Amino acid sequence: MYNSQEVANKIKTVAKAQSVTIGQMLSDCSLGVNTLSSMQSGGYYPRLEAICKIADYLNVSVDYLLGRTDIPTVSSANSIV
Repeated sequence: MYNSQEVANKIKTVAKAQSVTIGQMLSDCSLGVNTLSSMQSGGYYPRLEAICKIADYLNVSVDYLLGRTDIPTVSSANSIV
Protein backbone atom coordinates (compact mmCIF):
# COMPACT_ATOMS: atom_id res chain seq x y z
CA MET A 1 0.00 0.00 0.00
CA TYR A 2 1.11 3.55 -0.64
CA ASN A 3 2.49 5.55 2.25
CA SER A 4 0.14 8.43 3.07
CA GLN A 5 3.00 10.48 4.51
CA GLU A 6 4.96 10.30 1.26
CA VAL A 7 1.88 11.20 -0.79
CA ALA A 8 1.17 14.20 1.47
CA ASN A 9 4.76 15.38 1.13
CA LYS A 10 4.60 15.05 -2.67
CA ILE A 11 1.37 17.08 -2.75
CA LYS A 12 2.95 19.79 -0.60
CA THR A 13 6.07 19.88 -2.77
CA VAL A 14 4.09 20.21 -6.00
CA ALA A 15 1.80 22.86 -4.52
CA LYS A 16 4.75 24.89 -3.28
CA ALA A 17 6.49 24.69 -6.66
CA GLN A 18 3.32 26.06 -8.27
CA SER A 19 2.86 28.75 -5.60
CA VAL A 20 -0.43 27.16 -4.54
CA THR A 21 -1.40 27.44 -0.89
CA ILE A 22 -2.49 24.20 0.72
CA GLY A 23 -5.52 25.81 2.34
CA GLN A 24 -6.77 27.24 -0.94
CA MET A 25 -6.17 23.97 -2.79
CA LEU A 26 -8.07 21.95 -0.19
CA SER A 27 -10.91 24.47 -0.18
CA ASP A 28 -11.14 24.50 -3.97
CA CYS A 29 -11.16 20.68 -3.97
CA SER A 30 -13.89 20.61 -1.27
CA LEU A 31 -11.59 18.76 1.13
CA GLY A 32 -11.14 19.27 4.85
CA VAL A 33 -8.48 21.68 6.06
CA ASN A 34 -6.77 18.90 8.01
CA THR A 35 -6.56 16.44 5.13
CA LEU A 36 -2.79 16.69 4.55
CA SER A 37 -1.85 16.92 8.21
CA SER A 38 -3.91 13.78 8.87
CA MET A 39 -2.12 12.04 6.01
CA GLN A 40 1.26 13.12 7.36
CA SER A 41 0.48 11.66 10.76
CA GLY A 42 0.00 8.33 9.01
CA GLY A 43 -3.48 7.80 10.36
CA TYR A 44 -5.48 8.78 7.30
CA TYR A 45 -5.52 8.00 3.62
CA PRO A 46 -8.07 9.89 1.56
CA ARG A 47 -10.42 8.27 -0.92
CA LEU A 48 -9.27 7.96 -4.51
CA GLU A 49 -11.75 10.67 -5.44
CA ALA A 50 -9.86 13.16 -3.24
CA ILE A 51 -6.48 12.18 -4.69
CA CYS A 52 -7.92 12.64 -8.20
CA LYS A 53 -9.27 16.09 -7.32
CA ILE A 54 -5.87 17.16 -5.99
CA ALA A 55 -4.05 15.73 -9.04
CA ASP A 56 -6.42 17.57 -11.39
CA TYR A 57 -6.06 20.78 -9.40
CA LEU A 58 -2.27 20.60 -9.56
CA ASN A 59 -2.34 19.37 -13.17
CA VAL A 60 -0.27 16.27 -12.41
CA SER A 61 -1.08 12.59 -12.68
CA VAL A 62 -2.35 10.49 -9.81
CA ASP A 63 0.56 8.13 -10.51
CA TYR A 64 2.97 11.00 -9.91
CA LEU A 65 1.38 11.86 -6.55
CA LEU A 66 1.48 8.19 -5.56
CA GLY A 67 5.16 7.91 -6.50
CA ARG A 68 4.53 5.41 -9.30
CA THR A 69 6.30 7.65 -11.83
CA ASP A 70 8.73 10.53 -11.79
CA ILE A 71 6.94 12.17 -14.72
CA PRO A 72 4.39 14.69 -13.42
CA THR A 73 2.51 15.27 -16.66
CA VAL A 74 -0.89 13.77 -17.28
CA SER A 75 -0.90 11.32 -20.16
CA SER A 76 -3.42 12.02 -22.88
CA ALA A 77 -3.29 8.44 -24.12
CA ASN A 78 -6.34 6.37 -23.33
CA SER A 79 -4.77 3.00 -23.98
CA ILE A 80 -4.23 0.29 -21.40
CA VAL A 81 -0.85 -1.40 -21.46
